[in-house]
Amino acid sequence: MKQINIAVFGKGLVGSTLIDQLKESNQEILRRRGFNLNIFAITNSRKMLLNSRESINENWKSDFEQREEEYSVEKIIEHTRKHRLENLIAVDVTASRNFVDNYEALINNDFDLVSANKIGNTIDYDFYKTLRNTLNKNQKEYLYETNVGAGLPLIDTIKWLHLSGENITRIKGVFSGSLSYLFNTFSEEDLPFSTLLKNAIDLGFTEPDPREDLCGNDVGRKLLILARELDLLNEFKDVSIQNLIPEHLRDGDADHFLNNLDELDLVYQKIKENQKEAHVLRYVGDLYGDLSKEDGGILEVKLISVPKNTSLGQVKGSDSIFEIYTESYGEHPLVIQGAGAGAKVTARGVFGDILRLAEKK
Repeated sequence: MKQINIAVFGKGLVGSTLIDQLKESNQEILRRRGFNLNIFAITNSRKMLLNSRESINENWKSDFEQREEEYSVEKIIEHTRKHRLENLIAVDVTASRNFVDNYEALINNDFDLVSANKIGNTIDYDFYKTLRNTLNKNQKEYLYETNVGAGLPLIDTIKWLHLSGENITRIKGVFSGSLSYLFNTFSEEDLPFSTLLKNAIDLGFTEPDPREDLCGNDVGRKLLILARELDLLNEFKDVSIQNLIPEHLRDGDADHFLNNLDELDLVYQKIKENQKEAHVLRYVGDLYGDLSKEDGGILEVKLISVPKNTSLGQVKGSDSIFEIYTESYGEHPLVIQGAGAGAKVTARGVFGDILRLAEKK
């Protein structure tokens, strides 16, 4: 039996869901694949739970409260040395900029990385390249399929198309599940924009302050990740982003914004009415230009109107959709579509990356 030793950094909604999924599936994976998924560390930003011998069990939440100790990446690394743990995987399900600074130390101490945290791939390009040099030097891997499209097989598809020599000419799609729901519904139903935004908040599709979704930065980061998969030298400042929030509502606290949502209604009703017949609104990320050149990419995030009978126009609910155009496919893109948001879907995608690494150890 091969033992895979896993440290989960972040026990929020996605982290907790992932831990439960790993626990529920471990016996079946052991029977079918012959390896044991041993969670030996769970952390939040301040505390951690460490197990010396047996895997952290189904009662990990209560154990965390009773046996927690002060969190330190250095303590976790020392723990792996003391107990001679091998086949190490560090799983980042935080949204922390500070935690990304630990990536190199973890790699240098025999960890492979799996991350749902987009920050490691979207801060400055020097860090991006240095991290990959550290991975190559240590013969370690860094998997992050859930950075774009949650559980959809998007990054892996783009990576292998690019590595195989396929000339990708454009990537365009609906990157945000929350904004997908918002504009899909707004395009089809005769309801005020503010009413639908409140529904999206109540359903948990947006952040508690929905301006974090509406500003477009999250879509911009996802688009940048795909650009860098094509070896483009872009920085986040290169992404042109249409902010969906009127200027006078961008500042101030969340309550002020939430109390004035009706000010969005006239703005978006006019946009809706000014469309051509049989068109619908979609908030898209678009990467195009001469993508064969390191500085040839144009990155745009914007609200557009598309015909209903196109693949973008037919997307429903909170689905994400991505169109990948290549020289071989010509005018007929490869389309990847499905649930692009949610804790269960994201955790399952992280789980998949863990299994990919486990198979290679």
